[in-house]
Amino acid sequence: MTAVAAVGRRYLPRGWADFGLQLSIWFGFLIAYQGARGLADRNPSKAFDNGWRVLGWEQGLTHHVYELTFQNLAESSSFLNRLASLTYWLSEFAVVGIALLYVYLRRHESFKRFRNWILVANVLGLIGYVLLPTAPPRMFQSLGFIDTLGSMNSLNHGSGFVQVAANPYAAMPSLHAADALIVGVMLITVTRRKWLRLLWALWPLWVWFCVMATANHFWLDVVGGIAVALLALVLLQSHRFLRLFPRLA
Repeated sequence: MTAVAAVGRRYLPRGWADFGLQLSIWFGFLIAYQGARGLADRNPSKAFDNGWRVLGWEQGLTHHVYELTFQNLAESSSFLNRLASLTYWLSEFAVVGIALLYVYLRRHESFKRFRNWILVANVLGLIGYVLLPTAPPRMFQSLGFIDTLGSMNSLNHGSGFVQVAANPYAAMPSLHAADALIVGVMLITVTRRKWLRLLWALWPLWVWFCVMATANHFWLDVVGGIAVALLALVLLQSHRFLRLFPRLA
């Protein structure tokens, strides 16, 4: 027990109690995500209607389905296709979790700002999922979309774990897009090496490409995710918002 306490004093900025609190916040969000999923996937017909509506807006704005272009590009190379699929699976909870852990342990002075930005953006996203459930492109196979993640044998949308854990109608807004932007910006601010800053500057662009190339998000979903991230940042600068949620101050 003494050895465990010593590890906490040596490696954890505020000891085991604070580290346990941060873990409880993270897993509490995962539980909230499942609650939002239970509400959002009750009405598949509404989700498909919203998906068609998004497609209609995109067609009206650009007269082109860019997501199909991105998917065809990814499908032209087995390496690119697999890399895009892996990015989609890992960019959300894995990369976000590791980034949060890194900042907590090594750049602790920036952790609270990072955590709060992620939390507020994701809560806004969950509200969007409940109010606007939207089917992703991969569900519109009549238009030529395919579920590229199905080529990954161990983990795809048909696997039991994904069916239990994932929200099938969580396309608008894209939290993959929002979180990639937040991670990229935060890691740029805490990273000292120039090549790593460049890597993190490119990270959001790569994730945005991947979520469209794998037919999991429309480009309007990506725009929605960017808007959610920016709105969360604005809210965290608002004294009125912080008075409502003083623990975020």
